[in-house]
Amino acid sequence: MEPAPGAPPGDRGAETLLGELERRVQEVVKASSWWERHGVDCAILALSLLALPAGFLCLRFENVLVFAVGITILGVCHYTLTVKGSHLATHSALTESKRWSKILMLFFVEVCTAFPAEFGKFSHVNMHHGYTNVVGLGDSSTWKLPFLNRYVYMFLAPLLIPILTPLVALERLRKVEPRAALRTLGLISLGLYSQYWLLLHASGFRSPSSALACMLLARSLLAHPYLHVNIFQHIGLPMFSLDKKPRRIHMMSLGVLNLPRLPVLDWAFGHSLISCHVEHHLFPWLSDNMCLKVKPLVSQFLRDQRLPYNEDSYWARFRLFLNHYEELMVHAPPITELVGLQ
Repeated sequence: MEPAPGAPPGDRGAETLLGELERRVQEVVKASSWWERHGVDCAILALSLLALPAGFLCLRFENVLVFAVGITILGVCHYTLTVKGSHLATHSALTESKRWSKILMLFFVEVCTAFPAEFGKFSHVNMHHGYTNVVGLGDSSTWKLPFLNRYVYMFLAPLLIPILTPLVALERLRKVEPRAALRTLGLISLGLYSQYWLLLHASGFRSPSSALACMLLARSLLAHPYLHVNIFQHIGLPMFSLDKKPRRIHMMSLGVLNLPRLPVLDWAFGHSLISCHVEHHLFPWLSDNMCLKVKPLVSQFLRDQRLPYNEDSYWARFRLFLNHYEELMVHAPPITELVGLQ
């Protein structure tokens, strides 16, 4: 990676650092097997699909414990497919085939998640990754609801995510061409109706209202950590203006945070959203398993170069947001002045 001619010395140094880190990561990737690059994560997603029948059948029993097991299976599988699956598919990290990447993105984002795939890819890949923590562009501001108080936002608002997601999708469809809108509407309807039909015919629910209530319960199982993770890992870290944003390696090391390994969230959300978020933002094309594999290399490299490598616990971030909600989630974030990096 050669710096642009006439670039400031700081820019050339940042490009050189990122180029060296990319070279080392590429060496690890080339030395890794297909199973390490893609197979582990594909297997997790396949197991989640295969576990769904057991979840639906558990709901046929009147035993409370068995019913709870069924809800847990459906809820964890739902988030594995909609969060981990959609995230990896959006970044084309599940396969090296462009055709299959497109098919998988439509399946995980539209059928499973009930959201327009192209809009999801643009807002996440183009905006959030392209302008991480740049105010007004990729600063996670879509997660801010300043009219809600801290307790409603942190404890009650997550329960609305399963309802709001398809409603926001319908609003977005007004802005796309009719052919694409019809395809997306058809795939979203297929995903929602399939679960509803299975609850009636496989799980034995006797009324539409009870089936819909069960859908909401399963789709809300991990809604709280889903919302929390999306705000914990960027909001509260340095924010930049578009005209003074730092070079990529500085932007990602300053504006991204890793949470510790959490088994359930590692499985359902993926390493790239939990303990390897810094690695994911530096190398978004890597699968979850590869992010975990290069984590020691990336963390040591950043520390050797005296660059930030942000890590904090889930509960520490939770307390931070609860105690400083007004500052972090209501007021406009201050712009960070990066003296010496510009």
